[in-house]
Amino acid sequence: MTATEEWRAALAETGELDSDVTERIIRAHGDRGVRAIEAVAERRVKQYRDFTVVVGHTEEYVVEDGGCTCKDSAYNLDADDPDQACWHALAVAIARRIDALDHHDMWYAEVREFL
Repeated sequence: MTATEEWRAALAETGELDSDVTERIIRAHGDRGVRAIEAVAERRVKQYRDFTVVVGHTEEYVVEDGGCTCKDSAYNLDADDPDQACWHALAVAIARRIDALDHHDMWYAEVREFL
């Protein structure tokens, strides 16, 4: 079992982001893990009708099927390696497992027009 599979299983089992799971995420993903945990804690993972979006410091990033629209995903990570993920995708994975998505009953495509 990979480090990513281990923290995901532990998180699914506990249903909360306790110190053990937090440590596992950081050990597996370093700074990306830290940033993901911060985004979840700050409720910056938004679930719209059509997309899941993570609010970054300067932009919003759409995360779908584990992939992300950020430059880190496009240029620095191997999309075929399930252990490599940007902090946005990690934040979505964490938020889903602990039911910490900020739900919005609207279409992101419509909201995006106003940003």
